[in-house]
Amino acid sequence: MQIALPVRHALAPEHPAYPQRIKELHDPPRTLHVEGRLELLRSPCIAIVGSRNCTAHGAHDARQFARAFSQAGLCVVSGLAHGIDAAAHRGALEGPGGSIAVLGTGIDIDYPDSNADLAQRLRSEGCVITEFAPGTQPRPWHFPQRNRLIAALALGVLVVEATEKSGSMSTVREALDIGRDVFAIPGSIHSTLSKGCNKLIRDGAKLVETAHDVLQELPLPPEVRLVPLPAEPALASPVEPSIVLNALGASPMSIDQVVATTGWPVSRVAAELSRLQVARHVVALPGGWYQRTL
Repeated sequence: MQIALPVRHALAPEHPAYPQRIKELHDPPRTLHVEGRLELLRSPCIAIVGSRNCTAHGAHDARQFARAFSQAGLCVVSGLAHGIDAAAHRGALEGPGGSIAVLGTGIDIDYPDSNADLAQRLRSEGCVITEFAPGTQPRPWHFPQRNRLIAALALGVLVVEATEKSGSMSTVREALDIGRDVFAIPGSIHSTLSKGCNKLIRDGAKLVETAHDVLQELPLPPEVRLVPLPAEPALASPVEPSIVLNALGASPMSIDQVVATTGWPVSRVAAELSRLQVARHVVALPGGWYQRTL
């Protein structure tokens, strides 16, 4: 038995499935290449963006928020990058709202390679779109260009984790230029991955702690149901008092600093840090740094 492959479409602006929100851009694509569920292009959408090098906690938040939006009836738009984007797509596919990936390549190119399985799932269960011709390979300037489509498709943009110079800020600028709402999840003042979000909040972005906070602010159609974010699982308690956890202060520490503070061998510290991450008492930060969540 043969399985039908998703059909690829090349939509001109006059095509009825071409999204009106993209037509409103000052430079809409002359052709929009689409593979997957065309009806998602007419759905109310929310964009979720953030760092490629996110923390485990950031990826968890992106997936949880995306799942809640999808359960409420919103389609989640993101860019199929590592980190926050991929987590958002996966969370959205766990609900009925679905997900749209906007590519910086041709419709037939899986980039990054490590997200190929996710891309194929989006082609069959969600939707993949791009303005680049088939066969177009990724180039650095393609991604800021595709970000305007992410912003245009969405009613608002949620930033989960981002440095101050993150590529996510490009999507935010595009969103502000066309009058979309911008939301940000606040984070620790000691984490570089929170600095972008915290700056956005200082500059007027809406601080959010739950998906419900976002849903209440968006101009939603009546079919979108306001639902609260599912309750977070309770933090597991360490089996015994943790010397490593006690050694971690408010600021991030490298594993070498933890070794110096505890006097433990590096292998034992690494094992304890792994256990504390599973228990969600510690998050790993880029560059081999760690920070306690309590």
